[in-house]
Amino acid sequence: MIVSVGMDVVLVERFEAALRRTPLLRDRLFTDAERLTPAGNPRSAESLAARFAAKEAVAKALGAPGHLAWHDCEVVSDVDGRPWLTVAGTVAQTAAELGIVRWHLSLSHDGGIASAMVVAES
Repeated sequence: MIVSVGMDVVLVERFEAALRRTPLLRDRLFTDAERLTPAGNPRSAESLAARFAAKEAVAKALGAPGHLAWHDCEVVSDVDGRPWLTVAGTVAQTAAELGIVRWHLSLSHDGGIASAMVVAES
């Protein structure tokens, strides 16, 4: 059963400017696995913006509690490149309190906009 849905959009240019202005922001928002492609190369601004949108979408699906840690929600890719979520710590605890046991994720970026939609399922 669907418990909630979250969606977010990010302007890639604005997000990229924030990363340039505040270099440590990349480390604060993303895990090592998120910052790098499976080949070990740095992810593009579009890819990072979509991952940030996913984290925001998860927070919205959880009711936007203020105590969530950025690294407790991780966007990873399977061998085919399909993105999926892993949750731990504050995100996992809040999800468990809401009865959420499964996440569905869709990412997109085009025309300078990155977007993400998550479906939380019990």
